[in-house]
Amino acid sequence: MNLLMRMKEERSSNIRAIYYTTQVQMAYNSNKIEGSRLSAEQTQHLFDTGQLIAKSEEVIVADDIIEAINHFKAFDFILDTADEPLTSDYIKRLHYILKQSTSDTTSSVAVVGEFKKYPNVIGTIGEIQTTPPEQVEIEIDALNNNYENTLEQVTLETITDYHVRFEKIHPFSDGNGRVGRLIMFKECLRHDVTPFILLEGHRNFYYQGLQEYYETGKKRLLETFGASQDSYKAFLKEMRFLDN
Repeated sequence: MNLLMRMKEERSSNIRAIYYTTQVQMAYNSNKIEGSRLSAEQTQHLFDTGQLIAKSEEVIVADDIIEAINHFKAFDFILDTADEPLTSDYIKRLHYILKQSTSDTTSSVAVVGEFKKYPNVIGTIGEIQTTPPEQVEIEIDALNNNYENTLEQVTLETITDYHVRFEKIHPFSDGNGRVGRLIMFKECLRHDVTPFILLEGHRNFYYQGLQEYYETGKKRLLETFGASQDSYKAFLKEMRFLDN
């Protein structure tokens, strides 16, 4: 049984093991990287019960709750569609699941499930310029076509190359990082590459690695993702999915 089948089986049987832990940890860490205020405990309780426990006078942003719930749904979506090819329509569907019912649905700037209408930058890593809105569809299609033509030799580096280019295109007004990390997990499952959860504590290494990737070298980002893979492998061994 491969990892994808194992997680699907655990999901259908309500077993608290690999699927459960991955769901909670990925939603918590990926949203935290983007500024969510929810704790790991709150994220877990939200997944367990659909409810949130708040401390006295704690301010909780509605979008943080909605985006955590949406991330649970988006993760299930990538499990159910892991073998599907990457296309513009697929990526838009994933973005819609992640961002539906958030404040972006009433924004005059952002469009949920559609590529950006206005220019944006990756401000957290030095305001890197991204692809102009009118070129996004063309560049995403080219990225997907090029990637799909390399399927016989997909490795962690192949998936990382895709991720960096996707983030440099920055096709959506918001949610690019989370969509990109979900795509990486999906593609790891699709190609029997050990997947990983990028921890929020590695946020700075991640952003620096993205910035450096095509400028000074791939080493930092590949090492960051490789270390995350090692951590996930250790977790899978604890779950007795992998041999020691």
